[in-house]
Amino acid sequence: MTDTNQNKDTAKEKDNDKEQRKIKSAKKMREIMTTYYLEAMTARENNKKIAWITSGGPVEPLIAMDIIPIYPENHAAMIGASKMGEDLCVKAEEMGYSSDLCSYARADISCAQVNGGPIGGLPRPDMLVCCNNICGTVLKWYEVQARHFNVPLFILDTPVCHNGYSRQIAAYVRRQIDEYIVFLETVTGKKFDHDKMTQVGHLALQGQKLWQKVLKTTTHKPSPMSAFDAFFFLALIVTLRGTKIAVDFYEELAQEMEERVRKGISIIPHERYRLLWDNLPVWYQLKWLSQKFSDHNACLVADTYTSAWCSAIQYIDENKFLDSMAQAYTRIYLNIGVDEMADQVIDMIRLYDVDGFVMHSNRSCKPYSFGQLDIMEIVRKKTGIPVLMFEADMVDPRNFSLSQTDTRIDAFMEIIKQKE
Repeated sequence: MTDTNQNKDTAKEKDNDKEQRKIKSAKKMREIMTTYYLEAMTARENNKKIAWITSGGPVEPLIAMDIIPIYPENHAAMIGASKMGEDLCVKAEEMGYSSDLCSYARADISCAQVNGGPIGGLPRPDMLVCCNNICGTVLKWYEVQARHFNVPLFILDTPVCHNGYSRQIAAYVRRQIDEYIVFLETVTGKKFDHDKMTQVGHLALQGQKLWQKVLKTTTHKPSPMSAFDAFFFLALIVTLRGTKIAVDFYEELAQEMEERVRKGISIIPHERYRLLWDNLPVWYQLKWLSQKFSDHNACLVADTYTSAWCSAIQYIDENKFLDSMAQAYTRIYLNIGVDEMADQVIDMIRLYDVDGFVMHSNRSCKPYSFGQLDIMEIVRKKTGIPVLMFEADMVDPRNFSLSQTDTRIDAFMEIIKQKE
C-alpha cells in the first residue's frame, strides 16, 4: 500500500471516529431553539406577550401565563459564540458605557439600538423581569432597557445568603412572588391560573432532575460528554424550563448519554485526565479551549456554571411550588457565601473524581470571580489538586490573550502529569 493510500485510510478512520463521537441530540437542540426564536419573533401576530427575563429569574409564572420568556444573557452568549461581541461592546462604549461594565450588558444594550447580533436582535418586550440573585448589574441594565422600550419592569430582590437562609429572608422573598403574580396579571389583563402553575411546576422540577441526570453521566470514565457540550445543551433548561418540550428533550439526551456510556463512547479520543471548570464559558474560544485540553488527553467533565440550573432542586416542593420557589431562587450558586460555594466545588471534585480545577477569572462577571482566590486556596488545602486560573471575558475578546492562556494550560497540564 502506498503512503498516499495509507494517509487516506488514516484520514477516513479519523473522520469516522469523529462522526461517532458527535452527540446526535445537538441537531434537535438547534431545531428547538430555532422554533423558539421564530415563535418569539411572531408573538404579536399570535396575540402573545413577551417578557425579557434574567437567567436566574423565576420563569415558571411566565410559562403559566402563556408569556414567552426571552433571555438577553442567552442572546449575549450567542453573540459571543458568533464572535460579534467586540463590535457590539465597542458600540456600547461609544454610547457612553464603561468598558468595565459586564459584556453581556454592553452587547445587549447596543444590540437593542441597532438590531444586531446573530439573529438580528431580540423581539420587542412587553415587560421586563429582573432578579438580582445573579448580580447587581442586572438592576441598572434592565432599567436601561425598560426606559428604551418604555415597558414595565418588575424587580425581584433576593438578599445574599452569606450565612444561610433565614425566616425573614423567606418571608421577604415570598411576598415578592405574590407581587410578581399581580404584576403579570396587570400587564396581561388575565387572572393567574394556579392549576396551570402547578403543572408548570411539575414540569420545571422534572426538567431540572433530567438535566442533573444528564450532567451526572460524566461521572463515568471515560466521559460521554464534556462541559463544553453542557454549555451548549444548557439552553433549554434556561429558556424553556417548565415546558414539556424541555422535559422530552432532556429525556432523549439522558438516554443518548447512557447509551454512550454503555458503548464506551467518549467525547475525547483518549481521556486520561479529568478537570472541573469554574465560571462562565469563554464563548468565542470554546472550540480552541476544547481542542487544547483534548490535545492533553484532558476532559472538562463538569463545571459550576451549568450545574447551577439544578443545584436548588433540594429546596423545591412541587406540591407547593410557589412557596418553595422563593427559597430555590434565593439559594442559587451565585447568591450564597464563599464558604458554601467552596463546599459545593469540593463536592463536585469528589463526585467527578477530577485531577485538576480550571478557574476562568471573568472580567465581566464580578460575583462569579471576586471569591475565586479564596475558593482556590480552600480547594488546594482540602483536596491537594492543581488549580489553574486564567483571565478572560465571556463575550469581549479584547480581554483574552490566546498565547498567554496557551502557555498557562501547558504548564498546568505538566503539573497534573507529574502527579501521576
